Amino acid sequence: MTQVAVSDPQPPSIISARSVVKRYGGTVALAGLDADIGPGITGLLGSNGAGKTTFISLVLGLRSRTSGELTVLDRDPATAGIDLRARIGYAPEHHDLPSELAANDFVRHLAEMHLLPHRAAVQRANDALWLVGLGEERFRSVGTMSTGQRQRVKLASAIAHDPELVLLDEPTDGLDPMQ
Repeated sequence: MTQVAVSDPQPPSIISARSVVKRYGGTVALAGLDADIGPGITGLLGSNGAGKTTFISLVLGLRSRTSGELTVLDRDPATAGIDLRARIGYAPEHHDLPSELAANDFVRHLAEMHLLPHRAAVQRANDALWLVGLGEERFRSVGTMSTGQRQRVKLASAIAHDPELVLLDEPTDGLDPMQ
C-alpha cells in the first residue's frame, strides 16, 4: 500500500501585499514589500523607521500606496476605505486619548462609531474593559490612568465591536511583562 501525503490547503490571506511601495516625497518608507498574512497572530518587527506604521496606515486605507497591490479581507483598502475600516479594530501607537472621558465612555463611543446600538455598545465596552483587566477601573477618566492602563483602553476600544481583524501599533508600549 502506498501512502500519499496530502497537504492542507493554504489558508486564505487576510492581508496580501505585492511589491508595495510607499514614498513620501524623496523618502522611501516601503520599498517593494511582499507579504501574505493569514489568520492568527502576526507581529511586525523592525527598527524605528522600518515602515511598520506606514504599512498599517496603508492596510487601513488611511494613506495611498505609491505602487504595488494590496488586499485586506479581500478588498483594496485604497478603494474600500470606510467599509473596510468597519471590519477592523485599530489601536494607534500614540496615546492621544481624551483625558476627561471615563474609559467606558471612550470605548462605548468608539463601539457606537462602528454602528453598534447604544445598549450593545455599553455592554461591549464593559466586556472589553474587563477582558483587558480594567473592569474595576472602567469608570476612571483616561487622564488619570498610567501609560499601561491607557494602552489597555486602546486595546479594549479596538476589540469592542468584534472586528474581523485587529491592528495594534506598538501594543506593548507602557506595559510590564505580566501585562
